[in-house]
This record gives sequence, structure tokens and C-alpha cells, in this order.
Amino acid sequence: MSKNGEAPGAPGIEARWSSSTKSGIGKALNSASDVTFTLSHGILNEAYYPREDIACIRDMGLIVTDGHGFFSEEKRDTEHFTKTIEEGIPAYHIVNSDPSGKFKITKEIIADPFRNTILQHIRFEPIHPESPFQLFALLAPHLNNEGGHNSGWLGEYKGDEMLFAKNGDIAVAMACSSKWLHRSVGFVGISDGWTDLHQHRKLKWQYERASHGNIALTGEIDISEKDFVLAISFGRTHLEAANHARSSILNGFNSAKRRYIQEWQTWQNTLPKIAAKNFKTSAATLRMHEAKNFPGGIIASLSIPWGNTKGDSDKSGYHVVWPRDLVESAGGFNALETKADISRIVNYLMSTQNADGSWPQNMWLQGEPNWTGIQMDQIALPILEMLKGYLRNTIGKDRMKRYWPLAKKALTFLLINGPYTDQDRWEEESGFSPFTMATEIAALLAGAELAEINGEETLAAYCRETADTWNDTIEYRTYVTGTPLAQKHGVDGYYIRINPFTDIPAAELGDRTINLKNHHFDHGKTPINELISVDALALVRFGLRAPDDQRILNTLKVIDAELKVDTPNGSCWYRYNNDGYGEHENGDPYDGTGKGRAWPLLTGERAHYEIAAGHIESARKLLNAMDAFANNGLLPEQIWDKDDIPEKGLYRGRHTGSAMPLTWAHAEYIKLCISIDHKKVFDMPEQTCERYLCKKTISDYQVWRFDNGTRISPKGKTLRVETLADCTLHWTDDHWKTTYQTQAKHLNIGLFIIDIQPCHKEATSLEFTFYWKEAKKWECKNFSVRIENE
Repeated sequence: MSKNGEAPGAPGIEARWSSSTKSGIGKALNSASDVTFTLSHGILNEAYYPREDIACIRDMGLIVTDGHGFFSEEKRDTEHFTKTIEEGIPAYHIVNSDPSGKFKITKEIIADPFRNTILQHIRFEPIHPESPFQLFALLAPHLNNEGGHNSGWLGEYKGDEMLFAKNGDIAVAMACSSKWLHRSVGFVGISDGWTDLHQHRKLKWQYERASHGNIALTGEIDISEKDFVLAISFGRTHLEAANHARSSILNGFNSAKRRYIQEWQTWQNTLPKIAAKNFKTSAATLRMHEAKNFPGGIIASLSIPWGNTKGDSDKSGYHVVWPRDLVESAGGFNALETKADISRIVNYLMSTQNADGSWPQNMWLQGEPNWTGIQMDQIALPILEMLKGYLRNTIGKDRMKRYWPLAKKALTFLLINGPYTDQDRWEEESGFSPFTMATEIAALLAGAELAEINGEETLAAYCRETADTWNDTIEYRTYVTGTPLAQKHGVDGYYIRINPFTDIPAAELGDRTINLKNHHFDHGKTPINELISVDALALVRFGLRAPDDQRILNTLKVIDAELKVDTPNGSCWYRYNNDGYGEHENGDPYDGTGKGRAWPLLTGERAHYEIAAGHIESARKLLNAMDAFANNGLLPEQIWDKDDIPEKGLYRGRHTGSAMPLTWAHAEYIKLCISIDHKKVFDMPEQTCERYLCKKTISDYQVWRFDNGTRISPKGKTLRVETLADCTLHWTDDHWKTTYQTQAKHLNIGLFIIDIQPCHKEATSLEFTFYWKEAKKWECKNFSVRIENE
């Protein structure tokens, strides 16, 4: 045996995270426990503490040797079977079997409801009792979202031997109800326990400490008794972690298990009784992604996509908050009829809003931006959610008084900056997007109701007028006709994914191209008017276009021809053609480039279209497909769409290495279950349906702006000129033979409007220029808008 002391080989090999293909996630509902865990490949995977956005371990599994020639690592070398102990309860029963029949490992895994401890009750069973097996626990700390700056050591607490690690203000302790026969800590790939056991089949190196690197803690477990309990505990100091570990073991696994299950059963009993296969699991998944210490904050996923290829430069993974995903999750809770959850989510949204009324692209739980892009749907959706909360009595009048100034800021941001978006909902392209415009228009109508509730009638009227004008321009901005793709599929036209130009209507895009992201060189080069996306279905989902509108039916035909993929588990859809976000053709992980794969949540979106169209049985079939795409009830971000590649864990119709579970997908699943049960789209806004599908409202205005002004105004409409500064508009309708002056009207939200109509019936254009009052100067340029018959 080696002498004890500091392990050699600092800082170890470059740290990596673990697989995102989770087979389970767990968390106690009790507020006394701040730890969350995930499972993959039959072992404990990432654990999060003290917040859901702070990962603290890479994984923790077992290694079996015979001290001579045999070596078996639980996660790689055994066959795994994982299930929940009870439906919808995130307590797990796992059986890992040696494929040659030498041993079996049976586990039950929970979180201690009263402590920051993950508990594993483990039974190790050699098939032949006389086999000289040795069993080792291997823990890879990645505290504080870092794998490369951890320090570990051997120690004890109150006479109990443990293994410790610390990074910053977070510590972990690993304790066992059975005796540790030997322990060691070392640097991964050089002096750690895995390397030692792989080389020697026994723990030959027994180092006491490994400082500031990528480390692993290893302990040999006394298996003279087949059953034992492992405790992985966290704290602000190693003593705090040690106390949690010792207390959890002394309190007993069964006692913790009973309370853990009871609390989940109590919560599940409050939910609607829906017979869908994964309804309870999806509900629990949403609940577990909400932060305990930041109520209402729901992260996108307890995973890091393609995590086994990601290191410390990819700290966030998907365990941060996207406002869009958060509102989608709120929709899931709305469907579950859990009003308290909705109230917390809306309050969290209000507390994390930026000073200018926007929300970050995504953020850490405390509201600090992680990525800084602006996506207008993420400004629009919280406004919609606020109105839903008010109408469903989850937001009272007093609370509304506190929220309204913030909601008004969001509305103002939307009115000033929309409908153009810097990033679409896929966070990649800028322009006019059918999905984003649908959310913006619906939000303006919701905002109008909020304004009326708060006594701001002028703002309410302007919101509705703007919604109408934006709604009228959807086809102008995004519907193309006569393209090669339209001819190929026998339709006159379709909605495109995005139009990046503020001054070029869709009909005039011609042969212009766009370079899509996630591609090398010009492989992402795509004709804009042939860029098709599932996003157009949002026009139906948000109540702007009828499901039998011929333009929708045309687009649907192209979507199914270009984006639909049939798998053994059912139909699924790609986001858009020439997508680059997903595994490469050979199955290698996405590395900044790749090929987009099919998204199960889009099967849910398509099913909602079928419900809107009255095709309930078609929606049921798609719900069954979502069930089949799930891994032990967990829905992935993407599924594999090609022939099986078993050596890379890729099977057609099953999960890829992308995020799993994805809260957005589970929210969509829950809403789909409720929509099928109600036989109507659960979350379709009433305001848009009433205004555009029933009353078929069209706008009286055509809007001109410096940033995305129109070049054509239909005859009979008022031209509304909008500016960000006070001005006098000098204009003519007869080529400056006659001139008029109109003063701008201040809306008190940073916008000024001037409404003008031709005075001459035969006018063919309106020409105008500006005198800026505060700057006391002329624009020194004339602008023109043609007047044409509709």
C-alpha cells in the first residue's frame, strides 16, 4: 500500500459533466431539504445544492472487483433497470445486474425530507456467496458548478469515518452505515480511485488529500452485511455536511422514505385525475424543477445537454431559467389547477424583470443574466400569464396594484420594440417570426385588459389598435407564394420561419438567403422564402388564424412534407429545415454544429392543432407518441431520427444526448392531457379568438416607423406615424403642392403618434418629414408611403 499524504497528479484531467439522458430525478417536497438528485445509467448522477441551478457532483456509483482480475464499473458494465417505487412519486428502485451473472446490486434512492442528504439503501448480492468480491463507492465532486477546483480529504465526524470535499462555500460528505475498509482521494485520471482500481483491482493508493483540482473520493465498503445505507450530504461547511450525513443514517432509511413518499402522495392527491400514462410523472417533474429558495423560479432542465463532452466552461447547461420555459411551465400548473404555484411563478417573473421592462434571455435563479439576447416572445408571454392569473383569481386586486407598474413596463417595451425580435424562440435568428408575432399580438390584447382593470383606457385602446395592425401584417411579413417549395408540394404559398428584413415584404424576398447558425462555413445558407418551420402553428394556438384557414392548411402540408419524421414510437417534427442543433450524422455529440433532430414537445404542439381542428383522436395518437418518446416517464428535448447506433446509445424514436427532462415538454404534455379531456385547446387566449376568429376585426391603421415602417398603405386606412420623440409632421398627399402640419400626440409611454389621411380622393401617396421639437431641427429627409387598393 502507498503511504498516505497528498495525492499526486494535480489538477487531474480536464473535468467533464455527466450524461443528460436521465432515468430519474428526485427531490423532497419538505422545505427542510435543499438537495435535488438525478439518475442515469443505474447510478446517482448530478446532484444540486443548495439551489437547483448549482450542480455539485458529476456522479456517484459503485465498482466491483475481486482483488485480482475482475473489474466492473456499475454505470458502464451492468444492465440497468430503474423504476419509481410508486407512480408519480420520485423515489426509485434500481437493479443493476452483471451481464455474466456474477452479482446483482439493488438500490432504493430518495432525498431525506429533513436534511440535505441523498440516501441510497443498497443490497449487494454475489450470485455465488463464496466469491471474493470487493465493493467500492466512487464519488466525483463538482461543487459550485465546477469540476476543476475541488479539494478533497479523508476525515471523521464524532468518530465516524467519512470522505469530504469542498469548493468555495459548499461542502459534501460521504458516509456509510457499514464500515469503510479503505479510503482514498485523488486526481481524476492520475491518482484517483477509479484509476487505482482499474490498474490494481484493489485500493492500493490511499491518499489522504487532493487539493484544487478534478478529484474523486473512493471508499471500500464492508460487505459482510449485504445491506447498507450510503449518505451523500451537503452543507456550507464539511462539519455541517457531516452532521446531515450522520443524522440521516441514524434516523434510518425507512423513516425518511415513509415521510418522503407521504408528502408526495399528499401533493399528487390535489391534482386532476387524468388517466394518461405519464401525467403524474410530468406533474412531479414540473414541481421538482421549481426552486425552493426562489419560489416560482423554474429551471429549464436538471441536466447539461451532451454533458459528458462539456466542462467548466459550460457551467449553466439547462439548469437556468428561461422566461419562455417558465411561462410554459406556468401553463402546466394552470392545467393542474394549482393556484399557489401560479401565484409564485408570476411573482418570480415580476421580481426578475429588468429595469427597462424586458427579461433576460436566460438567468440564474437570483435574476442575474446568463445569456443576454432579447427575445420578444419572452416579453410577451409574462403579460399573458399575468392576465390569466388575475382572471383565475390567483392574483388579487391588491397584488395587481403592485404588479401593474411592472406589467406596464413590459407592455411599453413590447410596443416600442415589437413586432421585430432580435432572436426568435429558438434563440438563433432575428426578424419577423410567426410564433413571436402571435405571442406579441395576444399579449397586447391581454395588456389592454390589464390597462382597463387599472384605469388606463387610453393605453388599452392603443394596445388593441396596435395588436390589430400587427395582426394585419403577418402575411405581409411572413407569407410567401409561388416559390419552388410551394410548387413542389402543390400549394400556392406558406408561412416562412422568419423574415429578417424590416423593409422587404415576404413577397419580395426573391432569392435572398440567410446563414443559419450551428453550421460550419456556408452549410447553413438557406433561401429565406424556403425556410419552413412549425412555428406557424402558433397562429392557430394563440387564436389569430382558424385551423381551416387555407394559408394554415397550405403551410401544414409543407410542414408535414419537410419536417415530419415517423418513428417506431410515433410521429415527431423538426423545428425547421436545415437545423444544426443536434447530434452529427454519425451520432457524435453536438459541438457547436450538428444536425437538428425531432422535438417531442412539437408533437404536443401539433396535437394541439389537431384539437383546434376538432380531431381529438388524432391528438390522442400524438399523446401516445409522447408517452413512447419518454425515458422512464421523462421527456427529452430531442429524439433520434435515424437508424440505431447502439454503441452511442442512439435508437430511433428514443432520446438523444440533448436535455432530459425538459420542463417545457412536460408542461406541453400536461396541457395536452387537459386539452384532450376538455376537447378544446386549454390555453388558447379568449381575447384573440373573440377579436380575430369571431369578430374578424381588421385594423383601421397602417403603421409607419423608422425601424420597420410600411411602404404601402391600403386605401381607406389611416396612416399612423410613430416616433420616439415629440415632433411636428409636415406632410402632403399631392407631391407638396399642398402641405399640412400635424402635432404628435404623446402616449406617456415613450411613444408619440400622428394619424393622417389623404385629403384628396385621387391621392396615390403620402409624403412627409419631421421637425423635432426638443432638438429644434428638421429631419432633412422626405419619406413616402404609397396608397394602393387592397
